[in-house]
Amino acid sequence: MKRFDSIITGSNPPQPRFANRRAFLSEMGMGFGGVAATAMMARETAGSEPQVIHRPAKAKNVIWLFMIGGTSHVESFDPKPALNQYAGKTVQETPHADVLSSPYLENERVVAFDPNNGFIRNEIYPLQVGYRKRGESGLEISDWFPHVGGCADDLCLIRSMWTEDSNHGAQLQFHTGRHRVDGFFPTIGSWANYALGTLNDNLPEFVVMGKPVADCCGGRECHRANYLGPQFDGVPLDIESKQPMPYALPPKDVFWEEQTAKFELLGKLNAMTAQRYPNDAALAARIQSYELAAKMQTAVPDVVDLDQETETTHRMYGLDKKSTSAFGKQMLTARRLVERGVRFVQVYHGSNGGAGQWDSHKGLKKNHTRLCEQTDQPIAALLKDLKQRGMLDETLVVWATEFGRTPGSQHGDGRDHHPYGFSVWMSGGGVRGGMAHGATDELGFHAVEDRHYVTDIHATILNQLGVDPRSLSVPGRVRLERDYGHVIRDILA
Repeated sequence: MKRFDSIITGSNPPQPRFANRRAFLSEMGMGFGGVAATAMMARETAGSEPQVIHRPAKAKNVIWLFMIGGTSHVESFDPKPALNQYAGKTVQETPHADVLSSPYLENERVVAFDPNNGFIRNEIYPLQVGYRKRGESGLEISDWFPHVGGCADDLCLIRSMWTEDSNHGAQLQFHTGRHRVDGFFPTIGSWANYALGTLNDNLPEFVVMGKPVADCCGGRECHRANYLGPQFDGVPLDIESKQPMPYALPPKDVFWEEQTAKFELLGKLNAMTAQRYPNDAALAARIQSYELAAKMQTAVPDVVDLDQETETTHRMYGLDKKSTSAFGKQMLTARRLVERGVRFVQVYHGSNGGAGQWDSHKGLKKNHTRLCEQTDQPIAALLKDLKQRGMLDETLVVWATEFGRTPGSQHGDGRDHHPYGFSVWMSGGGVRGGMAHGATDELGFHAVEDRHYVTDIHATILNQLGVDPRSLSVPGRVRLERDYGHVIRDILA
């Protein structure tokens, strides 16, 4: 008998090949993964497919990078020299006091705007880092991001984002488009999974790396599908663990023949249960996980085996340095995942079990210097690596954070939460590079030009993946107009 761990080394007996997907599923019958096959076939029938309108796609994959806690926009991708000019003054003492009576404050469902709180009362805090024009495009980018700045001509900076939640529930809002008080809703990764399905048969469609946000801010709901069904949730991948993905490694001391027999019996039992409960989403998700589990036993060890990469690649991603090694491994793994057909890769950075490490109410300079050092080189390496492999055109990379930081100081050397105007960026996937879209005012307070609520990012991603975002709906579930978002057409190539 062959030990099951022989699968990892590739020494298990070759499996038969089938002429096409439907023939393969039919041959599966009631054996190993039979119910999973039935569920997969159901997705292929016209009556049960998601009612989605598809368009020509510019992108095949998405890598979604989320900085937890709120990165300062004025010290990253939207530098504001006026903060140095008016440092030490209150907003009322500058020529820009009109931000206090902005009409935007009346139109956004943000926590009550109190002129005596930290948004306004505290003195304007000068920039804590320099910036310069980068690339042929001349985009102004912080000196905390020299490597990403070197990719300026491949970046589209969107400097006019706004959101509603002035606390870290904004993390959930950025992923679902809904305020935390509204409850839980499907996330952008889950919608992409639901609408398009898989590009591979060996790995999940939606993979998540890094620790999720704190439970008080949404937690794992930031990569879950909610009413779409758990089969569309993001699947966690811990590349530092001996068990990197749930159910992806065989049990110890289990032989191949024994495990196969167990799977066959389990398939038969699941089939009988599925016939009794055909609308049980949790059961369908569980069965699908069994189907994937066997295939992932070879695919997951392969994808996380970074020793397959050259020493030059390791250095490019910063794997040779303590400060960049952890995030560098995630970026390199993200590239390997999309290379193998994973549709949506979501990577969190900065989780600390609370609001997030990027939350810089004090000590902003020390905090952001450290965090930018951890992420700058690995992110730039990802962009350059995708480009040199001819993959950037079909991979949409998104860098985001839940909100920005205030122009005023907090605790003397920090900045408070700021949902009124902040920045994200996109690269590749049919998005124009070397451009800045939208703008905040001179203090970086309000998004004032080409303003975009967070679901506009969602709509743009889905559009580039070839999905009409307004066609995404589920019977019995009402989506608001703002849930769909608006495609940001000005940034599309």
